[in-house]
Amino acid sequence: MISNERQGHEIFSKLVSPSAVSVDPSKTNDYNRFAEAYTAANETNLVNAYYERPAMLVLAGDVAGRRVLDAGCGSGALFAALRDRGAIVSGFDTSAGMLELARQRLGDGADLQVAGLGGPLPYADDAFDDVVASLVLHYLEDWGPALAELRRVLRPGGRLIVSVDHPFAVTLIHREAGREGEHNYFDTGSWTVKWTVGGQSAPVSRWHRPLHAMIEAFIGAGFRITVISEPEPDPAARELFPEAIAATPRFLCFLFFVLQAG
Repeated sequence: MISNERQGHEIFSKLVSPSAVSVDPSKTNDYNRFAEAYTAANETNLVNAYYERPAMLVLAGDVAGRRVLDAGCGSGALFAALRDRGAIVSGFDTSAGMLELARQRLGDGADLQVAGLGGPLPYADDAFDDVVASLVLHYLEDWGPALAELRRVLRPGGRLIVSVDHPFAVTLIHREAGREGEHNYFDTGSWTVKWTVGGQSAPVSRWHRPLHAMIEAFIGAGFRITVISEPEPDPAARELFPEAIAATPRFLCFLFFVLQAG
């Protein structure tokens, strides 16, 4: 059973209609409002700490001495793990609140900058051996400008390692909520949930796109797909979260890619 302490560090999601938050879009995806609560949950929960982040590190492999850009680094958990493995890491995020927490974790010497994925990035051409984009691309309607800019800052042959919402999982969420009529797997469209974490609630909107649209975007930006992964959680999750693992024998939340810059 999950302890009361761990339950307090979970993110609870409820699917809502996009129209429910469209009246005040400035409050959507505002990580500054719940940066500390989100960071606390991200440190220990099943989905981030024992599923997504370990999978990203496995795909990254041996990064010692490699120059790595953490795109959408948030409060720096993945940044720290890569740095601990010997990588030379830089990171950016749109949320100043999340970056302040990252600086507290990583120290004042960490290369952290406020920047938005999809706009110009403050890095030179061919500056990095690897870019990690952990659960960030699905916040964008148009992947083209973001992928072009990430391709620019990668050296030829460099890697882009990506995790995004699994499109089948998003479709299942809508089906279980009885909203098949509002969601077509083959359409690219936004969907919104209300996150409640640490006693705070906020609307979070992301973009669903089918697998073929993801692949077309990657290839169109000059990347070659070398790995598509649908991993299982870290083995430790079975002891820490037995009920959740038992309820979902084949865990499926995110889709992972390793792409090589042409």
